[in-house]
Amino acid sequence: MSPTPPNPRVIDHANTSFLERIVAEQRAPLVRYATRLLNDRERAQDVVQDTFVRFMSQPAETVAGHATEWLFTVCRNRALDVLRKEGRMKRFEEGQVERVTAHEPRPGRALEDAETQETILRLIDRLPPNQQEVIRLKFQNGFSYQEIARITELSIGNVGFLIHTAVARLRTEFAAQRP
Repeated sequence: MSPTPPNPRVIDHANTSFLERIVAEQRAPLVRYATRLLNDRERAQDVVQDTFVRFMSQPAETVAGHATEWLFTVCRNRALDVLRKEGRMKRFEEGQVERVTAHEPRPGRALEDAETQETILRLIDRLPPNQQEVIRLKFQNGFSYQEIARITELSIGNVGFLIHTAVARLRTEFAAQRP
């Protein structure tokens, strides 16, 4: 008779300490997260308890390396299930949909956008030539860092540094021009 393979869902003594540690570390953050979603601490505790029950029934390889993310994902999904089941999803108040989905920009928005774009283009013209080149390749032409590196024969790290430096300078100078 061949031995029966171990059930990956059975918690052995090595996994017990891992589970105890995960529960101890993540219980309070999960309860806070679920409470914010549900606006009810008792229901949040139920959701977290259900999340841990599901966690303990998972094979170790399913959650290996990303247990915290798995817990928060399942907790969120369970909380949303509770909200859906109870029909307590937040409803738009009368007129709120129109404010959220208005298609026309507010008056003067187009003029402000044009002025902002003109200012930024002027500031780009004041950057050193190598920064101007990578900024234009990235933001005007949509190239990736790798593509810019091939075009300019710079390293990807150098491209990233130039873009970061240029953007920081543009931010500073743009902020200085605002009243």
